[in-house]
Amino acid sequence: MTNLSSVITGTGSIIPSVNMPNSEFESHEFLQPNGEHYPYTNKELIHKFKEITGIEERRYAEKDQVTSDLAIVAAQRAIKDSGIDPETLDLIVVGSNFGDVKHGHIQSDFLPSIASRVKHGLKIKNPSCVAYDIIFGCPGWLQSLIIADTYIKAGQAKKCLVVGAETLSRVVAPHERDSMIYSDGAGACILEAKEDSEGSGILSTSVRTDTLDEAYYLYLGKANAVDADPKVRYIKMHGRKIYEYAISKVPSAMKDALDKSGVDISEIKKVFIHQANEKMDEAMIKRFFKLYKQTPPENIMPMSIHKLGNSSVGTVPTLFDMVSKGEIEKHELKKGDIILFASVGAGMNINAVVYRY
Repeated sequence: MTNLSSVITGTGSIIPSVNMPNSEFESHEFLQPNGEHYPYTNKELIHKFKEITGIEERRYAEKDQVTSDLAIVAAQRAIKDSGIDPETLDLIVVGSNFGDVKHGHIQSDFLPSIASRVKHGLKIKNPSCVAYDIIFGCPGWLQSLIIADTYIKAGQAKKCLVVGAETLSRVVAPHERDSMIYSDGAGACILEAKEDSEGSGILSTSVRTDTLDEAYYLYLGKANAVDADPKVRYIKMHGRKIYEYAISKVPSAMKDALDKSGVDISEIKKVFIHQANEKMDEAMIKRFFKLYKQTPPENIMPMSIHKLGNSSVGTVPTLFDMVSKGEIEKHELKKGDIILFASVGAGMNINAVVYRY
């Protein structure tokens, strides 16, 4: 049996055009969970928010765009970057949690699936190109990559399109402080089977799901306003619990993936972590290296959250595409570099992938 490697041969992303700096929220009405106003000004609230998350601004999709529109653009760019014929794709997997949500609406639309809409948008005729979505929280793109790798290793696919796309700005509660975290975006890659990969490609993976109390750390709930319609629900979260879960569980999953790869931690050049919260990401990377009794090297963790916010499944593929193309200052990738992907999100789910560039 031929020993195949799963190699990323092209990447693409889309940065939505609507820019929303923190200053746009200074006149916003924020309410506590009990429906009361906060005992401090919006400027104070926003200042504290930036200190914790690192977010200065975020990007929103245009009013006439939905998740599948962003996914199609990211996919087109990844296909062009790889140079493949889209008709030769065997698999399209899209990570998305809310599907298409039109501007001004709250209803999720998954019929047809986002992956089917992507295939339609790419005008692919090949019926053997199978397209489907997965819902795995923010780690959805990385899980889609793991699924595509499994297909390749099993000999069931040779060329896969993997997309992460989301418009979280459409599902945030209007008076929620956490609404400032979320943004829109999409990233994609082409994953191909290679026999002579010179050691490049996916080396190992690690995945876990915790669903006791953790299952409802992120959920859909009523808006904070006292008179809000309980039938209309928005994304909500227990921020402190998510933070504690992430910094305690993600580092061990990263270690599990690295140990499986046989690669020494000193060989890691970059770590691409889900862009959820700057302080949380910094804590996770420190704890990961601490497991090996080391401290993180300088410039090992690229960040995009400051300008792009948290676009859920879109954060990691977008960041990877930007670094691959030299668009993040002080960060670059060279052939042979060992990189580590990791993500955490609703489920609660965690995954990690070790990859040789």
